[in-house]
Order: sequence, then structure tokens, then C-alpha cells
Amino acid sequence: MGSACSCAGDGSASADEGPPAGSDKANGHGPQNGHGGSVKVIDRSLKNGLIREDITKNGLAGRPLPTEGDTTKLLDSKEIRLEEKTSPSVGSPLDTPPTVPLTPVKSGDGSMSEEELVNIMAGELASLVSRLETAVERLEKVGSVSGKAASGGASTGGAQLNTQAQEERRDGLIWGEECTVPYVVAYDELLSGPFKIFMDCSNQIGGDVASIAKLVQETFINQRAFLVMASKSQRPLDSELPQVLEPTGKKIQEVIAFRESKRQSPLFNHLSAVSESIPGLSWVAVAPAPGPYVKEMGDSAIFYTNRVLKEYREKDKLHVEWVQNWNNVFKELQSYVLAHHTTGLSWNTRGGNAMNNLKPAPANCGVPPPPPPGNIPPPPPMVKLEPKVIPAEDGRAALFESINRGTDITSGLKKVTDDMKTHKNPNLREGPKPFVKASSGAPASDKKESSPTARPPKLALEGKKWYVEYQQDKPNLLISQTRMDQCVYIFRCVNTVVQIKGKVNSVILDSCKKSSIVFDNLVSSAEVVNCQSCQVQVMGVMPTLSIEKTDGCQVYLSKESLKTEIISAKSTEMNVLIPNDDGDFTECAIPEQFKTVVKGRSLSTTCTEAAG
Repeated sequence: MGSACSCAGDGSASADEGPPAGSDKANGHGPQNGHGGSVKVIDRSLKNGLIREDITKNGLAGRPLPTEGDTTKLLDSKEIRLEEKTSPSVGSPLDTPPTVPLTPVKSGDGSMSEEELVNIMAGELASLVSRLETAVERLEKVGSVSGKAASGGASTGGAQLNTQAQEERRDGLIWGEECTVPYVVAYDELLSGPFKIFMDCSNQIGGDVASIAKLVQETFINQRAFLVMASKSQRPLDSELPQVLEPTGKKIQEVIAFRESKRQSPLFNHLSAVSESIPGLSWVAVAPAPGPYVKEMGDSAIFYTNRVLKEYREKDKLHVEWVQNWNNVFKELQSYVLAHHTTGLSWNTRGGNAMNNLKPAPANCGVPPPPPPGNIPPPPPMVKLEPKVIPAEDGRAALFESINRGTDITSGLKKVTDDMKTHKNPNLREGPKPFVKASSGAPASDKKESSPTARPPKLALEGKKWYVEYQQDKPNLLISQTRMDQCVYIFRCVNTVVQIKGKVNSVILDSCKKSSIVFDNLVSSAEVVNCQSCQVQVMGVMPTLSIEKTDGCQVYLSKESLKTEIISAKSTEMNVLIPNDDGDFTECAIPEQFKTVVKGRSLSTTCTEAAG
């Protein structure tokens, strides 16, 4: 056991001594030694006795492959140990090579040259490796056959059950074709999370909201099918891209058309909020920045969502949650696009043709999986229903019976006493008394003036709109970070001065008292609606000014805004101050009184001059 050849130069080492460290490489015993080997005779000690074999360097010669009994004896011998490691599957390859000690045989005179030792060891090593490979192969075959026989029909039944379960899962997929691409899996999480919450809330509201939500669901599912196609396809040519994007565009147009057909719906603001945002799903055709495009489309619905919040904030919290859920869908969609499609839709550079891989979403998308197969329970037993016979009442018989009672027919009437008779009671002949004013001593009923509910002041930018609301006694409100596509809305402010820096789209002053607004430049117009004692001053350009239902409005123009068009209606005490060269202003009043005369078949209206 454990003996090795001695390959020292002098050949004095004993066969029982182990080789020194690193002797394999030094003596050339490795597979790269390059030594050939002639036919040698080797004695090998096994359990069943001494076996002599003729071995060449290419394997066995003159001996058939070992049987199963020989393989067992070979593995149980003292000189060949095959270490097996437990593996979860039958027939797995060995993890470690077997350790085979080699025993050389000396010649008759007791000495052996180095070349002979090398040839012997090389031939023996090749033989043992070949036999071990054969033994391991047979053991694997025997183990696999026995494992299958032991499991029998159980494994077959389990495989069938697994296959059936996979088919059931495949048939019950909620969002379409199964796909393991990371960005498709992330899109499924978006559909199963925020979008499903939005759908549940829409179904609770019902009506037109549930109908348009169904169309939106079909649009999202169609986009998922588009993403599955993109994961399998290369980017199509520019001439083919419109055909690939056509299904998505049709679904978006269906949502918009539904909103246009429901203009008389009481939930029109809900439908408009969805219709304004749904074009955001065309981000698949936007490059190189689809994320900001999704955010812009989501913000385009703020005008209508604010109307929903204003109408239902105090009436029904379900509609408020609906708005929050819809906004959350587009926030999550923007995060998804930024994470997986930062510079545009991700295509598969090694995929196939997009037109061939484009498939519509399955019909069972968006519904829960079908119930597990099984016997359908029998219907409940039928109950025999017998109609109850109700005797018909004959009204004519009751009428004739009462007539036949004669004088007794009036026995059920109440008797009128003298105090009920007007000719015997003069007090009953008096008409209604005139209204008498209450005496001064009586406390007058206090009438509480209805005042609007006090709300917290607000100064914030939401989307593209600045909100300045419920401000009181604030003379120095400043809005500095503005853009040309933003508008400023000032509502119910008292004794407040708002200054706007930069150029904005428009300014609206609504239901304010003793408030002023100063701005640099406007793109479109300024509006003063339902205000009292307000002032408007422009430092640059103002194309149009509209004044409606306002009592007291002072307008200060600049030299750049002398071409401003002023439109007034139902307003009083309106004055326009025009700048002079010396820095002073000239005050001009806007007419409030008009004279209309008939000229033929038309009217002629002119403003009247003040008398005196």
C-alpha cells in the first residue's frame, strides 16, 4: 500500500518509501512526460487473488471489459479507492479523481533502469484510468436504472403534475405571454401594483370611469405585448417603425375618442384627466429622453384632476383617492422608464425581425386565473313553487252594501258643534290679521353672516401652474423662478401684493380684495375676475387685459405696453394710467355707461359723455 517507484539517479531508494515532494514532475510521471511504453507485465493484488494483465499505454489488451462483479471487487480492493460524493441527481459525474497507488515489479536480477520504470508507470497509469472510466460509466448506468425503477410511476405522475401546473400557470397569466426579461418583469410589477390599485378604485366609482379604465387597461396590456416583442427583436427600420407602433396608437386613440363621446357625462373631468395623460404611453417612440416625456404627459392632466379634487374633496374621498392613484401610475411609469429605458426603448441586438415577433395580447389578459380543474358541483335541487291564491276583492259589492245601509251610512261621521259653526261664532269670521312688527324690546334675531371657511394660505408650483391662495396682509410675496409656459393663479387674497419676476404665460386674479399684482412680461393675457379694489401693474409687455365683474380696478401701463387691448364687462371704477415722459402718469377712465340707437335694422352703441 502506498508504494511508489524510485526514480532517483542511483536507483537506491526502496520501493516501500514514498516519493519526495514534487517528485512527480521531476521524474516525468505526469501525463506530459512524453514516454512511450511497450507491453509490460504487472502483478496486481486484488481480493480474489493475483491477476496478471497485459497493458499497453492505450488501454487494455486481450481482456474483455470488467463485469459488474469485477467492478465491485475493483472498487473494494486495497490499492484502488473510488471516493464518491453524494449528489442530488442520479448519475452525476465524480467530483474527485480516484487515487491509485502504483506498484512496479523488479526484474530477475533485482535492479531496474529508470527508463523501464517510467515506461511501466506510464502504461499502468493509462490502464487504470481506462478501467476506472469504464467502471464509473457502468455504475452510472446501473444507478440511473435502479433509481427509475424505485420511483416507478410516482416520478411519472409527479412530472405530469408539474407539467399540468405549468400549463395552468401559463393559461392563467394575468398580463399576457410569459417573459423573464428584467424590464418586462418590472413592467409586470407596475401593472400588478399601482395600476391594479387604480383599476380597483375605478371599478368602485363605476359608470364612465370604469369604462374608460377598461380601455386604459387594454392599452397598458398592449404595451406589455410590445415590450415582449422588443425583448425578442432588433430595432426595426425607420420605414417599418410606424407599422410596429400602430397597435399602440390605435389603443390610445380609443381612449381619447371615448372621452370625446362623453362630453355630457357628470364625470367628464375624470375622463379628461385620463385622456390628457394617456398619450404618455407613446414613450416607446421617444428618444433619447422618454422619461421627461412621461412626466410631461402626466402633468398635463393636472388641470382636470384639480377640478375633481375641488368638486369631491368634501363630498367623496373615493374620488380623491382615484386622482392620487392615477398620478401614482404615471410616477411609477416614469421611474420604470428611467431605470430600464433611459435613452429610449431597449431592443434585443441579437433578436429577430420585429414584424414577425409582434403579437397581440391574449384575450384573457387582466382577469384572474381560471379555477382549478375539477368536478362541477351539481345545481341545488329545484323547489316547486306554488302560487298563492289571493281572492279578488269586488269593490262594487262593498259599494252596494254601504248604499243599502240607508240612514246608518252617516253614523261614522263626526258631529259639528256650535263652536265650529261660523254663523254662531263671530271670531271664526275674521280674516287673517295683518303683519305686526315686533316691539323694540324684543331681541332681534341675530343673523350670522355666511363667511367662507378659513383655509390655510398656499404658495406653491404644481405642474406648470403657480397657486397663490388665501393670503392675507402679505405685502411682499415674490415669485421669481418662472418660465414662459407657466401661469399664475391668485385666489381669495386680501391686502396682498404679489410680484412676479421673469416672463410667464398668463396671470389670473380671482375673488381678491384690495390686492395688487406686479409682473414683468406676459405671453398671452392678464385677467381680473370678481375682484374689489385691485391694482394691476405691468413693467414690460402685456398683450391683453380682461376685466370682468370687478368693482374698482387700477391698471398701470408701461411704455412697452401702450398697445395693450383692454376688454371689460360688468365692471365699474376702472382706470388706466398711461406713463408720461417725465415719469408721471395720466389717468384715463374706462367708460361704464353706453348709449344705443337703432339705425335701420341694426344698433349703434357709443359711450356717453359725463354731464357737467
